[in-house]
Amino acid sequence: MTLTANWSYPTAIRFGAGRIKELAEACAAAGIKKPLLVTDKGLANLPVTASTLDVMEEAGLGRAMFSEVDPNPTEINLEAGVAAFKSGGHDGVIAFGGGSGLDLGKLIAFMAGQTRPVWDFEDIGDWWTRADADAIYPNIAVPTTAGTGSEVGRASVITNSESHVKKIIFHPKILPSVVICDPELTVGMPKMITVGTGIDAFVHCLEAYSSPFYHPMSQGIALEGMRLLKENLPKVVENPNDIEARGHMMSAAAMGAVAFQKGLGGIHALAHPVGAVYNTHHGLTNAVIMPTVLKFNRGAIEERIEKLAAYLDIEGGFDGFFDFVMKMRADMGVPETLSELGVGTDKIDVLAEEAIKDPSAGGNPVELTLEAAKALLIEAIGEQVSV
Repeated sequence: MTLTANWSYPTAIRFGAGRIKELAEACAAAGIKKPLLVTDKGLANLPVTASTLDVMEEAGLGRAMFSEVDPNPTEINLEAGVAAFKSGGHDGVIAFGGGSGLDLGKLIAFMAGQTRPVWDFEDIGDWWTRADADAIYPNIAVPTTAGTGSEVGRASVITNSESHVKKIIFHPKILPSVVICDPELTVGMPKMITVGTGIDAFVHCLEAYSSPFYHPMSQGIALEGMRLLKENLPKVVENPNDIEARGHMMSAAAMGAVAFQKGLGGIHALAHPVGAVYNTHHGLTNAVIMPTVLKFNRGAIEERIEKLAAYLDIEGGFDGFFDFVMKMRADMGVPETLSELGVGTDKIDVLAEEAIKDPSAGGNPVELTLEAAKALLIEAIGEQVSV
C-alpha cells in the first residue's frame, strides 16, 4: 500500500515517500525565498542532509545550514542560530531533523525578529502575547525521526544552560507553515534512535489518553496513535527499510503531538529535568520512566487502561497492558533503569523540585507531590521504593 496524502490538520502536511522533492514548492507556499536549514550536529554530515541541501540548491534556494544544535538545545544554540539567520539575510527556516533540530529551528524563526529574551515567552498564561507577531518568520518542518511530533507543535522546548531547566516556549505562529513528512528520511536512523523516538510517541499518546482533562478529539487520536505504534514500531526495528511501517510511525508521531493538547503527565514531568541535568535522550528517558509512573497512576486510570488494552487486542486489562509495556521495552533493548543512562541520586532533590513545577505535571491523573516525585525518581533510577 502506498501512503501518500495532503492534510491540513493542524497545518499543511505533505505526507508520503519521496516528497522531500517538493521542498521548493513548500518554501514558495510559505513565502520563503532564502531559507536557513537548521539541523543537529549528528545529522549535519549525513547523506540525507546533503541530498536535502541539493534539493534546495537546485531550486535556487541556496544551501545555507546551521547545525550547532545540541541534543537538548540551549539558549546558547539559539543565539548562535539567530546570528546566522540575520547575517545570512534569511527570510525563513527549514527545521530539519529530530526533536532538537525541529525545536531549535522553529525558535530561530520565532526569535530572529524579537527584542525580548526568549524566556519572556514561556508557556505561562498569556505570555505569548508579548511577542511581536509581525516579526515572526515562517518555518517549514521536515522531520527525520518519528517521535517528538514537533513538526505539528506550536511550542519548542529549550534548556537554560545555567539553571539546567527545560522551558516550553509557546506562540501560535511557532507552528510550521508547511510540513513534509517523508518516511524515506527516517530509514537511516540508528536502531536506538528509532526505538527512543518511537516510544516517545507512544508515551505522548498514553499520557494524553490518561490525562483527566476533557478533550474527546485528542482522546480518539491518542488511542489510534497507540495502535499504529504497537503494530509498526516492532516492524521498523526489525526491518529499517519497511517504508509503509515507517509511514505509519510518522503519522503516529504527529498524532501524539496533536493528542497531548489534552495534557501530558508524570512521565514527561520527571523526564524533562532528568534530560536537562544529565543530557539523556528524551525518548529513552520516557521509556525507562514509563512503568514506574503507570504503577503510580493505576488507581486513577485502571478502567481507562482496560478499554485501551481491549482496543489494542491485549488481554488481561491493566496487568496485561503493563506486561505489554515491559515486554516492548525489553524486546527493543531499552535500559531497565535510569542509572544505566548515567543518572544518579546525587541530584534527586533538584530533579524532584523541577518535576513538580514542570507544566506536564498538572496533567497527571494522580497529584505529583514532591515526596511522590522523589520516590518515583529513586525507583526509576534503580532503587525499589514504594509510593
